[in-house]
Amino acid sequence: MPGPLEGIKIVDASAVVSGPLATMMLADQGAEVIKVEPTSVGDVLRLSPFERGGLTSFYANCNRNKRGIAIDLTTPEGLEIAQQLIREADVFVQNWRPGAAERLGLGAEALRTLNPDLIDCSISGYGPSGPYSGRRVYDPIIQGLSGHTAVQLNPEVPIRDLVRNIVADKSTAYTAAQAITAALFARDRGAGGQHIEVPMIDSSLAFFWPDGMLAHTFAGEDSPSGLALYQIYRLSQTSDGHLVYFAATDVEMHGLFRALGHPEWAEDPRFAVAASRSVLANAEALGEAIAGAMLTDTTENLLERLIAEDVPAGPVLDLDELFENSQLAHNESILDFTHPTAGEYHQARPAARFGATAQDPHRRMPPLHGEHTEEVLRELGYTEEKITELREAGTILGA
Repeated sequence: MPGPLEGIKIVDASAVVSGPLATMMLADQGAEVIKVEPTSVGDVLRLSPFERGGLTSFYANCNRNKRGIAIDLTTPEGLEIAQQLIREADVFVQNWRPGAAERLGLGAEALRTLNPDLIDCSISGYGPSGPYSGRRVYDPIIQGLSGHTAVQLNPEVPIRDLVRNIVADKSTAYTAAQAITAALFARDRGAGGQHIEVPMIDSSLAFFWPDGMLAHTFAGEDSPSGLALYQIYRLSQTSDGHLVYFAATDVEMHGLFRALGHPEWAEDPRFAVAASRSVLANAEALGEAIAGAMLTDTTENLLERLIAEDVPAGPVLDLDELFENSQLAHNESILDFTHPTAGEYHQARPAARFGATAQDPHRRMPPLHGEHTEEVLRELGYTEEKITELREAGTILGA
């Protein structure tokens, strides 16, 4: 089966990652997605590096399972094409700056006139109003504003840093995809169409909050104290590299002590139970002791002993090693594709596994710029003569 969203039609006028990744997830789940791009360069991800055969890896990783059309929305005839698509759609997604949709004639009120049952999702950096709403924005700026950068701080190198991937964009994409499916569910129960606002700053903050704001959740002078996760998350250096472990319970911590050859630490009143380990002086002393013990052995030996003691632990894989990892291979987590012009490439498998309505990530290759423009126009009833006229006028770009 093509997925749980079979029969849902989505018009995706978004670009870069926050919108396209959201609609790709919905496309993987069976929705029919038509990606609308400008006729000039298209989605700016087409200009990113790692390009082959008219396709960049960045664009491909956010636009699988879509058909792509290229139209000039600033022209009356280009806008008319978009309007016809929206009339037949269930969902419309854009991530333009606030006010742009209204200037084009595709704001929430205009869309409701075109299609009262439409779910329209507007993704923006800061929201439709407020002191920052008109600013241009990208992922690292949102990281700085939502707490992510504040906690990227290794005590050994006390310089704040960015999360070195677009965590704000991707958390926004997941938020938008979930909100769209929730709105579709509500519509099926009689709520009708509705407008959804998804600000990146809010999505990123909500994604960060559950663990990042542990020390700032309780209010008042009697707020409890302790160690936040960002204060204890770190790599452990071994004699020949690094590993990652995390011992959250007393049982796991005592297993760590045994794996390191120091079972006596479980009897030390400073380290025996979580309450004593959370005292800052004790935590620092234990951290130094563990770090010293780790340096006396190799990564391979330590991992073997940690796993034998049932301590959560794993290696720090280089990116090339992801393709060789036994668990990822067992899960078939990395998929292979062959594009007609870009050739062979790899992508991550959609993480959710549906028992009755399986996803099919191989349904469609990421589209070349304007690849399906003429095909879609024919479906809308445009004649060959009209398509030629639109192409010659620069209103559309056909493959």
